[in-house]
Amino acid sequence: MGLRKDFLWGGATAANQFEGGYQTGGKGLSSVDVIPKGENRFPVMRGEMDYRTLPQGSYYPAHEAVDFYHHYKEDIALMAEMGFKAYRFSMSWTRIFPTGLEKEPNEAGLAFYEAVIDELLKYDIQPIVTICHFDAPLQLIEEFGGWKSRQMIDCYLAYCQAIFARFKDKVKYWMTFNEINMLMHLPFMGAGIRFEEGENKQQVLYQAAHHELVASAKATALAKSINPDFQIGCMLAAGQYYAQTCHPNDVFDALDKNRDNFFFIDVQSRGYYPAYALKYLEREGIVLEMDATDGQVLRDNTVDYIGFSYYSSRLTGTLEREGEQTAGNVFATLRNPYLDRSEWGWQIDPVGLRITMNALYERYQKPLFIVENGLGAVDHVEEDGMIHDSYRIAYLKDHISEMIKAVELDGVDLLGYTPWGCIDLVSASTGEMSKRYGFIYVDKNDKGEGSLKRIPKDSFYWYKKVIASNGKELDTFEKSSL
Repeated sequence: MGLRKDFLWGGATAANQFEGGYQTGGKGLSSVDVIPKGENRFPVMRGEMDYRTLPQGSYYPAHEAVDFYHHYKEDIALMAEMGFKAYRFSMSWTRIFPTGLEKEPNEAGLAFYEAVIDELLKYDIQPIVTICHFDAPLQLIEEFGGWKSRQMIDCYLAYCQAIFARFKDKVKYWMTFNEINMLMHLPFMGAGIRFEEGENKQQVLYQAAHHELVASAKATALAKSINPDFQIGCMLAAGQYYAQTCHPNDVFDALDKNRDNFFFIDVQSRGYYPAYALKYLEREGIVLEMDATDGQVLRDNTVDYIGFSYYSSRLTGTLEREGEQTAGNVFATLRNPYLDRSEWGWQIDPVGLRITMNALYERYQKPLFIVENGLGAVDHVEEDGMIHDSYRIAYLKDHISEMIKAVELDGVDLLGYTPWGCIDLVSASTGEMSKRYGFIYVDKNDKGEGSLKRIPKDSFYWYKKVIASNGKELDTFEKSSL
């Protein structure tokens, strides 16, 4: 009983929020490099505002982020001190193919990631690589329109070929796209999509979704041809929808919204478009352009495991009543009166993690991997130089407890747990540094000022104990144990 002996405890980051070095080592510009902090951030991420019209002096937090590019040895040593078994990170597409159109990969980019991977392996930390984490070459967006175009598939596969071949003996776990369903909510950030006047947005989004799904399946086939032992996963922004009331219309609305969220993973895990999705496309008059071989490609190349992020459950209803809205990983949701909220309005629902795990495992019967979870909060450095983040410890303790119940009591097969932003990084949604998730504090503020010094928080030492006990010791440590 309990978690597997080789359970992959660790943490997760993304190149575009963490790495920096945006024009170092031959790296080209990517979509995230032109997404600003401030009032224009969401219009650009939604594809409604052209980044080329942004005012001069806009601040782009991804350019430096927290400079993992120059701090990776220090950062990985801190992960090792916590006892990490795994580290989930993404590779930047434009570090490997600066424009996305090169015939040969950029050796400096490959060498950087090889150095990172070798450093991880030195400490017996398993690299978990996200191939595309909200990161598309800017030139492909300008020339092809991002994932609107089928031409993106071959460019993506060239990138996959380069990294699969280079790291075939060093990386086992891969994920094709981060939170693939996010392209429906933040099209430019998720898929490099800018809408033109008069375009049918739903047609554009579902066509782009089809291109990414085919790319994911073809990447899976390519991976297995290079190393049959590769484990290829999909990844969704998860969180179960609850019905606001027991009115049948509310119950069906929750079912319908859950299906919308599962759509991408249904295709990646089962290998075909589900009936409900085909009916929706038919009702909306959306006709997808498909290659004659696409159906077979999807059927033959399903994923090995289901990666997902979980920050909160969601609430939905249909009846005409006043309902307060609250935030949560881009998805606006009705306020659940039974849940507390974070400083950013995200609802806190540890039991919802267990519910979500059960829903995913019962639906797909494939191993799960929690690759994001955590609490964004404002941290304060005390006079003694310490960061006392008991609120983060409480959040993670409650979620890990429910995660273990899903394994021990419900029989869910779980590969690992890599909470988000294990070292403080730039928030994807707001571009802020003050919205911190990490076990390790980084001295940098929302204006981009700071020394970038790393400081372990109380949660660093707590998580170290959790990992060492394989989840058996979740009680808050005494200060004397530091």
